[in-house]
Amino acid sequence: MHQPRILNIVCCAIASIALAACGGASTIGGTLSGLGSGLTVVLQNNGADNLTLTGNGPFTFSRSVVESGAYNVAVVTHPVGQTCTVSNGSGSLNIWGDPAHDITVNCTSTSSIGGTVSGLPAGTSVSLGNGSVTLSISANGAYAFAGLLAAGTAYGVTVVTQPAGHTCTLSHASGTVVSGVMSVVDVSCV
Repeated sequence: MHQPRILNIVCCAIASIALAACGGASTIGGTLSGLGSGLTVVLQNNGADNLTLTGNGPFTFSRSVVESGAYNVAVVTHPVGQTCTVSNGSGSLNIWGDPAHDITVNCTSTSSIGGTVSGLPAGTSVSLGNGSVTLSISANGAYAFAGLLAAGTAYGVTVVTQPAGHTCTLSHASGTVVSGVMSVVDVSCV
């Protein structure tokens, strides 16, 4: 009579050990570096689970990946004036479902001059100039002139065309380019 009960206890113990050995699901993450101040980058894992990052340092996606499951991290939206690359961004979790936190995202500047536009009324635009280069902006938010300038190059941003019925002013409109750092020229419209 005790044999079925012992067999039941043994089966439950084996099942508990087997369940404890299962890894379940784990997190995917890593480290972001090089993101410029005030900028954002949007990452995505497996074509979903968007993650917006606003600062350098560690990151973790909100959705877990099951043991032996694949992950594929990509940049969906680059920061204005920067390009970000992903290293170790794809693979599969091991059979125990250990987390993968060795993904690195590194952002580098693609522009030497940029900033933020605020107060620009909807349906209007402002044109900025730096030397012979003109940039038309039709929305509030971050902007950047295309291209990198050599360190030590002087710049002087001006308002070429004001928005109809409004005036935009610049802060820190002139200076000297520093290597690897975007010179910030903010635009305030009223």
